Amino acid sequence: MEAAGEDEPDPIKLKSVKDNKTFTVPQNDRFGSCRSVREFEKLNRIGEGTYGIVYRARDTESGEIVALKKVRMDKEKDGIPISSLREITLLLRLRHPNIVELKQVVVGSHLESLFLVMSYCEQDLASLLENMDTPFSEAQVKCIVIQLLRGLEYLHHNFMIHRDLKVSNLLMTDKGCVKIADFGLARMYGIPQQPMTPRVVTLWYRAPELLFGTKSQTTALDMWAVGCILAELLAHKPLVPATSELQQVDLIVQLLGTPNQNIWPVRLRLLTPPSGTLWTDPITSELPLIGQYTLRKQPYNNLKNKFNWLSEAGHRLLNLLLMYDPQRRATAKDSLESSYFKEKPLPCEPELMPTFPHHRNKRASNPAESRAAKRSRV
Repeated sequence: MEAAGEDEPDPIKLKSVKDNKTFTVPQNDRFGSCRSVREFEKLNRIGEGTYGIVYRARDTESGEIVALKKVRMDKEKDGIPISSLREITLLLRLRHPNIVELKQVVVGSHLESLFLVMSYCEQDLASLLENMDTPFSEAQVKCIVIQLLRGLEYLHHNFMIHRDLKVSNLLMTDKGCVKIADFGLARMYGIPQQPMTPRVVTLWYRAPELLFGTKSQTTALDMWAVGCILAELLAHKPLVPATSELQQVDLIVQLLGTPNQNIWPVRLRLLTPPSGTLWTDPITSELPLIGQYTLRKQPYNNLKNKFNWLSEAGHRLLNLLLMYDPQRRATAKDSLESSYFKEKPLPCEPELMPTFPHHRNKRASNPAESRAAKRSRV
């Protein structure tokens, strides 16, 4: 038997469930079909997703530059977090030009070390918006949003909801290709719909039905986020940048007006008082948290005033994406067919998108101070 070399990985020890005895996994069996993370050279940290830190790395076998996402297992005692298993399972099913590709899963020398090898994109939109000298032109905004919609159409066609769309989760290559990333909160959906927690989607992009506590989630909540992203790219600043859920609801009402039963019909819960007659409970079974908010009386939709330079087709698309009623909200397929993308200025081709310095490849001196970092935490 050869003596263990200095480069030999630390031994992996497992404990038997039956008798609590510890044994060492033979080196030949320890990685199975998974490669070791030691075969990747970490170049720099480029960000932090919902459930893990992301590095730019070089595959020493092929020389390819990839994104290496370390799965966070801080509080896990029983193996891989369910959130990470969901992300891996979903990404392995997805193959689309506008969705980030999971190439493989690699392991470290300890059981708690797991890494996702993703296709690398040079930019994320949050960093670009933070560092650009000149804002995106309308033609460039259309190019970005069309690609986002194509990725979402594919995602929704495959019965998946992303549930955390925001500019920091949209990546872009130097060839202008936009990719949806960070599937840590994504879920499959179907009929009958399974209840899901409403505390998803970063606050600035959270649909009103989520703010009001719905547990019946549909692809419409992704489409609300698309409306917020489109507005942010057009205005060069976030649409409704609140610091609390209460303020978020108030900013939405200021922008779109106070919802009513005509704008957003919801089933009200019927109660039977002792007299035997029926009355309507103002708290709905569909939106259990709506009673926590006192909505200001604001009868106007102010989108047109906020984007007074936008064409009629542009206003129509924004309004359809920012519908209070999720059942009336535009789908990804509807949006791709919008006349807004067929009128001048026409969307530019991805290859003609401008290129930018690689801000993601630099170490930030204090990421907490940047607006992009704040944007991803809200």
